[in-house]
Amino acid sequence: MESPASGPGICADKRILRVICQDQDWDGDKRISIRYRNFMTMITTTDQLEQAVAALTQSDFVTVDTEFIRETTFWPELCVIQLASPDHTAIVDALAPGLDLAAFFKLMANEKIVKVFHAARQDIEIIFHLGNLIPHPVFDTQVAAMVCGFGDAIAYDQLVQRIVGAQIDKSSRFTDWRRRPLSEKQLDYALADVTHLRDIYLHLKSSLEAEGRTEWVLDEMKILTARETYDMHPDDAWKRLKMRLRKPVELAVLRSVAAWREREARERNVPRGRVIKDDAIYEIAQQQPRDAEAMSRLRTIPKGWERSSMATGLLNAVNLALDLPKEDMPRLPKSVQSPEGAGAAAELLKVLLRLVTEEHGVAAKVVATTDEIDRIAAEGDADDIPALQGWRREVFGEKALQLINGELCLKFENKKIRAVEWPDGKTATANNQISTAD
Repeated sequence: MESPASGPGICADKRILRVICQDQDWDGDKRISIRYRNFMTMITTTDQLEQAVAALTQSDFVTVDTEFIRETTFWPELCVIQLASPDHTAIVDALAPGLDLAAFFKLMANEKIVKVFHAARQDIEIIFHLGNLIPHPVFDTQVAAMVCGFGDAIAYDQLVQRIVGAQIDKSSRFTDWRRRPLSEKQLDYALADVTHLRDIYLHLKSSLEAEGRTEWVLDEMKILTARETYDMHPDDAWKRLKMRLRKPVELAVLRSVAAWREREARERNVPRGRVIKDDAIYEIAQQQPRDAEAMSRLRTIPKGWERSSMATGLLNAVNLALDLPKEDMPRLPKSVQSPEGAGAAAELLKVLLRLVTEEHGVAAKVVATTDEIDRIAAEGDADDIPALQGWRREVFGEKALQLINGELCLKFENKKIRAVEWPDGKTATANNQISTAD
């Protein structure tokens, strides 16, 4: 059955609630969940999608989620799109033959409508890959929840339980979303991903406004919606790997091989690990094989791989790096070249971070990452460390700099740790004594 006001494939929630209240005598939340499924028809045509988007566009915000498969591919395969506004809900069959997603992409680009996601990174990546656009403006409820004190990277079902008081059946989360028709459980799960998200968004938005922290989330959204977040150049792929190596020649091979793997994975549309695993890249960077025979002796290379179609490209990448002039080889970032004492300073900074985030009721992860703490310990007041910018500097950054400069100490008193400033004109010396400044 369709709502007359909304057309095929889109539910007008208020009308559904009214009909259900007349016909049924069940618990409200379960009633809505079950009847949503019965009233909902998957959008499978361009006309249906355009009608749905027209209805959704009447609101100032739309909740968005996607279901996709990417276990065997580099690029995610979009299977289902879920959308909801305060009055409408839609499920789009992204695999429907002949379906043009232009209306959906137009909605994502509409500057007058806030697109609400939970843990938006992968959803935005899919939209960017298929539509060559970044949704804007965006509100990520996972980030907002961290700012509102719900802990580090809280899962959607936990947030639903804590804010809405509902339970989500997660058994359909890792099902095959390519198979048609979708089961009733899959439809229920898909709808819950956007219907509860409406209430969560309004709750978090109100909390942020009450605490004066809306700008905190907006700062994070600028990073989330930056094109460079999703459009990484293959030559920068090595920066995603952990820095286990230190010699310039090793780093040069690491950079070259990682770039080669990134291009191969994209072109073949397979996961990076299907081309070559990270451990193999590290061993290649250390052993630097110039030919197939040398490569065959590496422990991390599968037997016979050196005779595969990809081996020539890999060896070319290795030799290209080894033939670079020394001045063109990369160097370790300053944060990795930690000065003496930086490790201990970083541990103290982590304690300080916990203190200030508990005091402000905000998740530590959204204030400073481990890499940022290591950089502060090694470099001090660097311009490009996010934890030393904007609201993060006010909450944590200034105290962090005071701590490493000997102007702040951590005091254990009454079974609690406190951050205490040294008296005016005094700082801590290397011998943990107080000295008077000239």
